Amino acid sequence: MARSTKASNAVLRLKDRSNQAPYSMVSTSDGRFYLVLASNTEAPEQLNEPLEIDAFVSFVNSVAKQAPRKASKLDIAFEEKLQRSGKKPE
Repeated sequence: MARSTKASNAVLRLKDRSNQAPYSMVSTSDGRFYLVLASNTEAPEQLNEPLEIDAFVSFVNSVAKQAPRKASKLDIAFEEKLQRSGKKPE
């Protein structure tokens, strides 16, 4: 159950990033997952071949632009200081 929860949470995040586009996941009998996008046609479009859970989550995370990373004022000031000193933040 936790496996499908991890996959479904990835799809929910994708929907949030894509203005609630009609993405869904399909679980196969061998425990793999694939992503589908419903369109105006009769059958939804399959977007990838069936993947293991970690590969599926990585694929879903790469489909739409990620939400910007939240940073505090201190984080921003620290990164600016690093840039001025010529070092890159990790």
